Amino acid sequence: MGAGGGAVNWLGWLHDFFADPAHRTGSDSIVHRLLEHLAFSAEALGLSALVALPLGLLIGYSGRGLFLVTAVAGVARALPTLGLVTLAVLLAGVGDTAVLLPLTALAAPPMLVAAAEGVRGTDPDVRDAARGIGLTHPQTLLRVCVPASAPTLLAGVRTASVQVIATATVAAYVGLGGLGRYVIDGLATRNYPTTVGGALLVVLLAVGVQLLFALLIRLAAPPGTRPGTRTRTRIRTRRTSGAAGDPVPDPASPPALVKDAP
Repeated sequence: MGAGGGAVNWLGWLHDFFADPAHRTGSDSIVHRLLEHLAFSAEALGLSALVALPLGLLIGYSGRGLFLVTAVAGVARALPTLGLVTLAVLLAGVGDTAVLLPLTALAAPPMLVAAAEGVRGTDPDVRDAARGIGLTHPQTLLRVCVPASAPTLLAGVRTASVQVIATATVAAYVGLGGLGRYVIDGLATRNYPTTVGGALLVVLLAVGVQLLFALLIRLAAPPGTRPGTRTRTRIRTRRTSGAAGDPVPDPASPPALVKDAP
């Protein structure tokens, strides 16, 4: 089959998927499956953030155990999620726990590393100044280090969110809902329109979350470090650095030689 025929096939499958009345209302509707998917993902991310973020902040502020945390996080990222789901089913049975445990294990490492590295990257002079004005260590961490490291923290949460949303399709593997229900059921029954439609919804959801966090990271960045701010500040400084009507000297040009008067 040529490329044109394949494209037509895919478009036809998507049309059949979205035109199916069963995907508009009821327990198998797109809205219902989407809410289930978001619920699984949010619960896993919440549990991960509850454990990983405070621990990462403390490790980054104290500087102790950072190498160990990075190494453990790297190993945890390599764990197969489907294998963890199967193990959780054998140990805890079919249910939410069988999905939440692997998803939580997947989301925790990026948050942990981002929190530790973000706080560690805070300017030491700023931290010393905060301590010099009488702030305690907890106050310095919460009032100085956390706001300064907000873009890094959000970047870690973004990575975890996209990974969890993309991997939450395994919930259908153990009989639960979510957008993965379309993918698993479609493959089992060779209903390719359902499989392709479900996969497309997962991709669109992950991309939407990625764009949302990109906006949040941009807003959380200090004003002087946002893209485009430095350029505007540099141009404004050059325009106002000289007197009215005087040319602004180029810092990169060599100094002009002044001839002594006879």
